Amino acid sequence: MPEQEARACARPFKTMIGGQALIEGIMMMGPEKKAVVVRRSDGGLEEQVEDRVLIKDKHPIFGVPLIRGVFNFGSSMANGVKALMYSAEFYPEDDEPEEPSKFERWLEEKLGSEKVYSLVVTLALVLGIAFSVGLFILLPTAVVGGVGWLFHGMPMWVRNVLEGVVRIIIFMAYLMLCSKTKDMHRVFQYHGAEHKTIFCYEAGLPLTVENVRRQPRHHPRCGTSFLFVVIVVAILISSFVFSFVEITNVFARMGVHLLLLPVVVSITYELNRWVGRHDNPVTRLLTAPGLWLQNWTTFEPDDSMIEVGIRSLELVLPSEKGKDAW
Repeated sequence: MPEQEARACARPFKTMIGGQALIEGIMMMGPEKKAVVVRRSDGGLEEQVEDRVLIKDKHPIFGVPLIRGVFNFGSSMANGVKALMYSAEFYPEDDEPEEPSKFERWLEEKLGSEKVYSLVVTLALVLGIAFSVGLFILLPTAVVGGVGWLFHGMPMWVRNVLEGVVRIIIFMAYLMLCSKTKDMHRVFQYHGAEHKTIFCYEAGLPLTVENVRRQPRHHPRCGTSFLFVVIVVAILISSFVFSFVEITNVFARMGVHLLLLPVVVSITYELNRWVGRHDNPVTRLLTAPGLWLQNWTTFEPDDSMIEVGIRSLELVLPSEKGKDAW
C-alpha cells in the first residue's frame, strides 16, 4: 500500500544530475554539489562531498550555446579523472605501500603536494584525451589512408565513408573488449547502479534498494550515448568539409579532424541537451544507438552497488526541490 501511494503521488521528471562509475564507487554531480562514494574493502562507505563552482558563474561567456560545450566537456573530464584517482586510492595494486621515488620527492619539495596532485590530474587528463583522439579520430584516418595508398584513385566520398565505418568499428570493439575484463565489468555494474538510481529518483519513488533494483539500467542521457554521438557528428561534419575541400594527404586530414574537434563537441553538447529535454519519435531514434551500446557498458549491479548509488545521489540532491530539473 505505501509503495502504491508513493507511486500515485510521484511526478516523473528529468533531472540534470548525472554520474560516473568509478573503481568500487560512483561520482554524482548535482546543481550544487559533487559527491564521490566508494565502497571500502572493509565494507564501509567512504564519502567525499564538494560544493560545485560552475565556470559560467565566473565567466558568463562560457555559458553561451556552442561555446559552453567544449568547456563543460573538459570540466566533466577533469572531475571524472579526479574522482577516479580518489577511488583508486582505496584499492592499491600492492598491499605494501611504496616509498616515493627521488623524482616524486623532488617534485613535492619544489611544488608542494597540492601542485603535484594538480599536475598529475592534468597529465592524466591530457593523456586520456590524447588516447581517445588518437584511437577514435586519428587511427581511422591513418588506416583508410593506408587503404587509399594501396588503391590509387579512391573517390573522396568512399574515403569519407570508410573512415566513418572504421571509426565506429574501433569504438564498438573497444567497448566490447573493455566489458570482458573482470575489473571493468565491475565498473560497468556500478554504471548500471548509477543509471537505476537516477531512474528511480526521476520516477519520484523513494530511494530504496528494492525500488532502484526494479529500474532499467539503460539511460538515454548516458555518457556512452554522448561519445557515440560525438563520433557520428564528427563523421557528418568531416564528410561535409571534405566534400568541398579534397584532402588526400593523411597528415593533412588528421590536422583538419583536430581543428574540427571543438566544433564537433560543441554541436554534440547542444544536440544532447535538446534530446534530453524532449521525448518524441525523433529523439527516441537518436538515442537508440547509444542505448544499444549500453548493453556493453552497463551490467546488473548487486545490492551493495545500489546502496553506493543511492548514497551518492542523496548527497547531491539540491536544497530547493526542482532546482535540478533538466
